[in-house]
Amino acid sequence: MRSRVRCLLFIAFALQLSGCAAYRDYDLELQQTTDQLKSGNPAGALSLLEQHNPDEKKDLLYYFEKGAVLSAEGDLPQSQVAWRSAEQMVIERQDTIETTSDKLLAAMGNQWGSIINDKLRRYDGYDYEKVMLTTQMALNQLALNDFDGARADIKKTHEREALIARQREREYERVEDEAKASGVRVRYKDLQGYPVTTLDAAAVIALKNGYQSAFSHYLAGFTYEALGEKDLAAPGYRQAIELRPDMPFFEQALRELEKPTAKADESDVLIIVQSGLAPARSSVRVPYPVHLEDGQVIVANVSFPVMVPDTSTPAFSQMSIDGRKQKLIAVNSITDMSLRTLRDDMPGIIQRTTYRAFLAASVQGTDNRRDPSKASYVTQHDGFEHADTRTWRTLPNLTLAARLRLKKGEHLISLPTAPGAKPLKIRIDQKHQVIGLRVLGDRIYSHGVAFDAVSAPDGRAVSTLSK
Repeated sequence: MRSRVRCLLFIAFALQLSGCAAYRDYDLELQQTTDQLKSGNPAGALSLLEQHNPDEKKDLLYYFEKGAVLSAEGDLPQSQVAWRSAEQMVIERQDTIETTSDKLLAAMGNQWGSIINDKLRRYDGYDYEKVMLTTQMALNQLALNDFDGARADIKKTHEREALIARQREREYERVEDEAKASGVRVRYKDLQGYPVTTLDAAAVIALKNGYQSAFSHYLAGFTYEALGEKDLAAPGYRQAIELRPDMPFFEQALRELEKPTAKADESDVLIIVQSGLAPARSSVRVPYPVHLEDGQVIVANVSFPVMVPDTSTPAFSQMSIDGRKQKLIAVNSITDMSLRTLRDDMPGIIQRTTYRAFLAASVQGTDNRRDPSKASYVTQHDGFEHADTRTWRTLPNLTLAARLRLKKGEHLISLPTAPGAKPLKIRIDQKHQVIGLRVLGDRIYSHGVAFDAVSAPDGRAVSTLSK
């Protein structure tokens, strides 16, 4: 057993050296990158992102993060290029027909990663990240009044949700069957010292799953409605209501679908404000007792992932339009989606982690039998034992929305996160229009054809559009 473990460790180390970058400090890298965004310097954030990813072959997270930074910077075309690259990688990994060598490497990465550490597994993105990718791409299109382009990305969102549903159903069944076969009966609630309450929060349990976003379906309804396809808009609104039956904001859209449209001098305006950052993933050590066949009980200190919410952006629930207060409705939370995803993934994580605990305990048990005078019933520190902390960090956390009729022409818009900052000027000239804002700390990023490229004197309101 000891020789087998050493062999596996050697293989994992070789995989690490071969470019998998399993032990890069991703959280630290992204903290530096997001600090630049919070200070109003997207160019600096982009520069750091490039510095941290020097290899010619980029990974999925690089394209996730780059697209988000470019979107904040206002370079929507290049943001789409980055996100299209991410989308292509997601498609290839979901529907791919890989070469024999690719299959072997992927299998090795997953197999050895299961045994040694989840960070050795290829990062394929979490389900909610894949769904929000095409949602964010649609928002880029809507910022340019390209409803047809948004429609295409929204269609991909629906298709991806259906594919994920089929994949997850098979995966969860497989994990359950393997757990029964191996005798693993541990639940996350049994893990001593693990913050169980975060996974059992009411907002987390209320979600149907971790990847379907009611906001994404509402956005689909609004897009179809703007294109005059009310027969498709209604199902979008209904799906949003089904996912979030507690939200009158979605119900109102369905009720008013058949009402008269905006007058010739008016616009049906959807204001989208996205704030904060997706939560970070951290690693927590948990003692796990392993009962060996010879009666020894060895405690293995193994690691499990936990979500750490971003607190850099103060909460707010209203904005100002032409000096009048307008309520904002929270329609999506990436923190809740990521926690629900982690909750659903925990059986598989526990299965892999407890297997690693068994291997480590077996090595310690063998040493104890060889030299009882130096016996230890706690496994030695293992530098490989650390939960996977990779995740899309620049993804906006909270999405808030307001829908109202505005006269066509110029309007002033401001948020309470930057008190005293000069209001942003928007130009409404479409029958249906989407206005997008991104808030990080006390910085407000705006982009799209509706905004003038001006900034407030104190620099806290950053209005940009790269052409």
